[in-house]
Amino acid sequence: MPLMTLKVLLPFAVFAEEKQVSRIVVETAQGAFGLLPQRLDCVASLVPGILSFESKAQGEVFLALDEGVLVKTGPNVLISVRHALRGTDLAHLRDAVEQEFLTLNEREQAVRAAMAKLETGFMRRFASLRERSS
Repeated sequence: MPLMTLKVLLPFAVFAEEKQVSRIVVETAQGAFGLLPQRLDCVASLVPGILSFESKAQGEVFLALDEGVLVKTGPNVLISVRHALRGTDLAHLRDAVEQEFLTLNEREQAVRAAMAKLETGFMRRFASLRERSS
């Protein structure tokens, strides 16, 4: 029976590389999307959600994924996302996702505030230079 290789990529690292995967289920904007080894090659846009896969070595495994893209070519399934978390229990994974996203949201708000300050300073300097040249 043919099996698949699943690779999950983050912007700066390989998050997971799983061999002997018998099935994968991901979330798309149109709903859940299942992959078996004989499925035709495809590309899918992923929404934030839970990916589940089953392998001989680990049984059923759950990954929480941010939005991204999935590409299946032959037995290889490549997924590229910005953030991912692993879990074997959905309740613990949900708690971890909530905690991780709260931390990300706080960092994102701090970055946005810093960018707003930089933009305001730039606009003031630009306006000042325009007034001097007039």
